[in-house]
Amino acid sequence: MKVNEKKWIRFRIYIVAVFFLFALSTVLSRAVQLQIIDKDRLQKMARDGYRKIVPLPPKRGSILDREGHELAVSLEVGSVYAEPRRIEDKVGTARQLALHLDMPAGNILKLLKKDKGFVYIKRKISSDKIENISQLRLQGIGLTKETKRFFPGKEIAGQLLGIVGDENQGLEGLEKRYDDLLRGEAQVIVQMKDAVGRPFHTSKPAEEKRDTHNLILTIDKDIQYKAEQALEKAVIKAKAKSGQCLVMNPETGEILAMATARGYNPVTETIAPAFNPNIFRDYKPEAWRNRVITDCYEPGSIIKSFLLSAAIDAHVVTPNTKFNCENGEYRVANRIIPDTKKHGILTAADIVVVSSNIGAVKIGNELGYENFYEYMCKFGFGQKTEVDLIGERDGLIKNPEGLGPVERANIYFGHGMTASSMQLAAAMSAIANGGRLMKPYVVKAVTDEAGKVIKEYQPQFVRRVISPDTAKTVSRILEDVATERGTAFDAAIDGYRVAGKTSTAQKVDPETGRYSSRNFVALFAGFVPANRPRLVILAMIDEPRGGHYGGLVAAPVFKDVGKWALANLRVQPQLILAENDTVSETKKISRGKKKIPVVEVKEVKKLDTGEKRDGDLLPDFRGLTMREVLKNISVLGINITFEGSGRAYEQEPEPGVSIDDVTTVKVSFRPPA
Repeated sequence: MKVNEKKWIRFRIYIVAVFFLFALSTVLSRAVQLQIIDKDRLQKMARDGYRKIVPLPPKRGSILDREGHELAVSLEVGSVYAEPRRIEDKVGTARQLALHLDMPAGNILKLLKKDKGFVYIKRKISSDKIENISQLRLQGIGLTKETKRFFPGKEIAGQLLGIVGDENQGLEGLEKRYDDLLRGEAQVIVQMKDAVGRPFHTSKPAEEKRDTHNLILTIDKDIQYKAEQALEKAVIKAKAKSGQCLVMNPETGEILAMATARGYNPVTETIAPAFNPNIFRDYKPEAWRNRVITDCYEPGSIIKSFLLSAAIDAHVVTPNTKFNCENGEYRVANRIIPDTKKHGILTAADIVVVSSNIGAVKIGNELGYENFYEYMCKFGFGQKTEVDLIGERDGLIKNPEGLGPVERANIYFGHGMTASSMQLAAAMSAIANGGRLMKPYVVKAVTDEAGKVIKEYQPQFVRRVISPDTAKTVSRILEDVATERGTAFDAAIDGYRVAGKTSTAQKVDPETGRYSSRNFVALFAGFVPANRPRLVILAMIDEPRGGHYGGLVAAPVFKDVGKWALANLRVQPQLILAENDTVSETKKISRGKKKIPVVEVKEVKKLDTGEKRDGDLLPDFRGLTMREVLKNISVLGINITFEGSGRAYEQEPEPGVSIDDVTTVKVSFRPPA
């Protein structure tokens, strides 16, 4: 064989070898792609060829108030589905289902005629209907368990709790804010199909544990109900556009109630129906809104409380600093600042008590807008409170740069700025609790399905706004607002010291761009008891008709809610005992109409004219009023504690024992039958 022929044979062998190596590498690379790289995708395609997965809405955890009362729960209901390709007698099946589902047979027939392997006929129906349909044993008709969100209190805290969609997903309110925690693990139905896509088997969802959580709120269901009731009453009486009421613990920032009332209908003389999240589709979306955090408005004269706090804290004025209030008219640049009443010389304290706009402008000028702006930011205005809710707005407080004298003057008495009810209540709480701004919050704890606490939320201190001495001084001044001297006499609660501030703010007419002479925001925010506050209550009535002053329209809501809430929280009235009389004439509590004192345990000193003698017996106080008991015991030199109100019905020790053996007497009171 010639050399050239050998070379050619060798070359052909190489060519064939390279070809086979290339082919082998191609096969191997394709195998790697199919078996490793695209494994999951191809397996899914294969599974999809013979089965279909239908997801079911997950179960949701419960929402409870601070006492464990259920506000939102998940109920087990049933759903009816069909496998249309398996149903032969579609007309007959539709007719039988219509008898039990309260649906037209024609609508059901349309669903059964769809060229699909799976369709829902009706979801989330009662268990008795499910039982009736199961007994029919209809071909191609299946039943499955689902859960439905239910709000036992119906309208109670509707906007706060929010709404839930058909797939058990949170859409508004707390339901949306904590959707990830409340929503459990989803379940599925697996449907098997043959080679031509016809279903021949549908599995039932597995009964497995679902990882849901429950929310424990700071809300008190009873106080919430009372707030809604009192607010609705005030909105109807004032024929107002809407209303808001917020109840907060000033020491912790816990929100005890958050209520909104919808507008007055002059035709029916009632307000629009309260929002019920069980049937949220029956309402327009605006009814879902939690106005306490989403609506900002010009707050008006309540800002004078924070202005005075800033001025005293900055040591530019004292409560007794005097200002000339110009008899009701004061020119600033080219504008006249008016007062509703003509005032002459007023102290800084009186300016807040009688709510003089002119006086507020003069206090503001002493403080300076830059300092005022700094304090207002410290109080939390112009920024979100970061309450654990969605949709909160931050309001507006104008920066000093480029701000004219008229704009500055307006802001000193609460116009030209905006705030939400949440911001105002949090700021008022800072005065009530000694100068500390606390972060408001609604969720107290998160628990697992067994009720074990897995996360607990604690009060959060934000910053110190004013000194404790300043807060105490301003609190005493605000007490005079709820007296005959002030603008909120109707806020006084018999037996308790009330402090607060009214507002009657003009709203801007959207058509003219000027302040309206007809539309107002009436507001009262205060705290009680003033000397050791347990509650901050804000009441806002939007666009009242007739009387529009905050002291007349909003203050009664404060009184109604406060009186009831104090009793519900078992906050005892206070009574300050004098040395030589039963009640001090200079310490009448709340300075309301009846001026009934409240109870604080004090030591009653012996009078010179009534020393107790050996052998004296303890009198019987039962049936007597608080004042009569004091008159009888004041000469005995015995300490006394009171419980309740009304007339005495029980005492400890019992009457008739020797006074020599008694150091303290406890007398219990209750209202007469």
